Amino acid sequence: MTVPRVVLFDLDDTLFAHRDAVAAGILLHLDRVGGAFATADRKAATVLWSALEEEHYHSYLAGALTFAGQRRARAQDFTASFDIVLTDAEADAWFDEYFESYRSRWRLHDDALPCFDALAEVIPAVRFGLITNGDPVFQGEKIRRVGLADRFEHVIASGALSFAKPDTRIFEHACALFGVPVEEAVYVGDRLRTDALGAAAAGLTGVWLDRAGASAAAVADGVSVADGVGVGVGVADGVGVGVGDTDDAARLGVLRIDTLASLPGLFAALPGA
Repeated sequence: MTVPRVVLFDLDDTLFAHRDAVAAGILLHLDRVGGAFATADRKAATVLWSALEEEHYHSYLAGALTFAGQRRARAQDFTASFDIVLTDAEADAWFDEYFESYRSRWRLHDDALPCFDALAEVIPAVRFGLITNGDPVFQGEKIRRVGLADRFEHVIASGALSFAKPDTRIFEHACALFGVPVEEAVYVGDRLRTDALGAAAAGLTGVWLDRAGASAAAVADGVSVADGVGVGVGVADGVGVGVGDTDDAARLGVLRIDTLASLPGLFAALPGA
């Protein structure tokens, strides 16, 4: 590995504390709505809401639902578990009210901004960019609200393109915008398959930010794990998966970190840093 000229980041759950905001937002919303929602099992409610987001947001990324449609489907499926049927208009209003609660909980992970500063010290000429799967307007609002707008030279959102991560074209497109070969770029994301393996397959250095300790879970399951090049895993992408990803991670040289504070250290000892 050489010193990168460009470091690219994922947004949600890499820099931006999305899952935390979702969990806090849905509980706040249920309390505000009241009735059967206020007395629901809070753990079960957050698990269901997150699962519906995973299901329907990926349908949007695949082109099966519009951005508004996946929001509506999430609201309708969630309320149906309480035997409440929402019309499309009611579901839109229900989600809009939830969104205000979710938005009130937006924040960065504590290690995000210090990571940028530390990388700039280790690699003085480094350039930063972001690749996110999602609607460019919605993701752009998040970026601005949490103070990241001035950190990136380029922001690439899949909603503005005809492809999304882990499609190699989105990583190649980002490198082309920066005018650098893929081997001189690094991509950091919290999803092993979508982020790290997708980037590595395109020729970038893929870095898996394993905040949730998925590799530790793999050890408990008897799956071998190696920090650095070649990561063995039992869980990836937030959905119980794929020991099959282990071989790909090893073959493609995926690196693993458990906090963004560890990222600058990957490059500090390289010649030219």
